[in-house]
Amino acid sequence: MFYEPKDGHGLPHNPFNAIVTPRPIGWISTRSSDGHDNLAPYSFFNAVAYTPPQVMFCSTGKKPDQADTKDSVANIRDTGVFAVNVVSYALRDAMNASSATLPAIQDEFAHAGLDKAECRTIPCAYVAAAPAVLECKLLQIVELAGDANRMVIGEVTGVHMSDECLKDGVFDVTTYQPLTRLGYRDYSVIRDLFSLTRPDD
Repeated sequence: MFYEPKDGHGLPHNPFNAIVTPRPIGWISTRSSDGHDNLAPYSFFNAVAYTPPQVMFCSTGKKPDQADTKDSVANIRDTGVFAVNVVSYALRDAMNASSATLPAIQDEFAHAGLDKAECRTIPCAYVAAAPAVLECKLLQIVELAGDANRMVIGEVTGVHMSDECLKDGVFDVTTYQPLTRLGYRDYSVIRDLFSLTRPDD
């Protein structure tokens, strides 16, 4: 099968997200300029640079109670900061609950039954039970083609790691089993690892 996206795919569901998999989940926490905490998962997310460490996530679409975007981007645009909470398998239901479309003033931490902790380098809350958290300051918001498509790029200013995940000086992802996003309504969990040595190492 071949199709050009501009002509449609003719399938019951869009296969694009199922092809580009697995994708890490950026569970983004923000705080509005008037103090309301927000938490939402984004599957267009990744690390993009080592020095300085940088991450990005993309928001698509907008909410009725925001002028041109979603709560996360609106808050980051106003405050210049956000945190990325790593999603473990144990937090899958809470992550899913936080994806509900709620009013901008409603706290997804409370909605999902999650305890908060306060970031150290930025004025923002994070998921206390997350195995790792990246505190970030905004570098830029890039307007992408399409309606309300935006890429948010941030520099990591602080890193939290659960001590239980550190094994012999290595951050061992099998201790918490990262959740990944697939296509449709599908997710996967990482439990098995293998290593490859690069030819030039």
